[in-house]
Amino acid sequence: MVIVNDLKPGNTFEYNNEIYQVINVDHNKTAMRQMIIKIKVRNMRSGVINEISFTGGDKVEPALIEKKEMQYLYDDGTALVFMDNTSYDQIEIPKERLEWEMKFMKPNENITVSMYENEILGVMLPDKVELQIVECEEAVKGDTATSAQKNAVLETGLEIKVPLFIQNGEVVVISTADGKYSGRA
Repeated sequence: MVIVNDLKPGNTFEYNNEIYQVINVDHNKTAMRQMIIKIKVRNMRSGVINEISFTGGDKVEPALIEKKEMQYLYDDGTALVFMDNTSYDQIEIPKERLEWEMKFMKPNENITVSMYENEILGVMLPDKVELQIVECEEAVKGDTATSAQKNAVLETGLEIKVPLFIQNGEVVVISTADGKYSGRA
């Protein structure tokens, strides 16, 4: 058991039969009351972010999340297929659980899959990925008074805004947190 006072961002714990990852911890201690600890958490199964309040000294069960390096093989229409790099076992994760992550994954790329007691929770993306532009608008000459941007489509189908100097076929760096252009590769 772990005392909630000791939880830090990134820690994982089990509470009410759900697995949570700590995003932020706020300790509130007043002179007349016991400490209230508000923890902003992300549900590891559903991805929903919410806040849970505890009283100082409450305990939760730690959740040991296993991270396994796997290769993303292909999309079979209803699920994404991954292969374990050591045992060559294949697993399938339903597409609806990875709608956001699919925008940043290319076939044959190594991806970290998170698991809890052999239950697949999802995939963990790097902070930034490099993707190639397959289609982008032409820049309008003279439209550079502000930081003008144009639409572009990446190899995974993700549509983003890029600066006017970016050309079709270039590889760009994309932030996986918000799906925005971060720079040239």
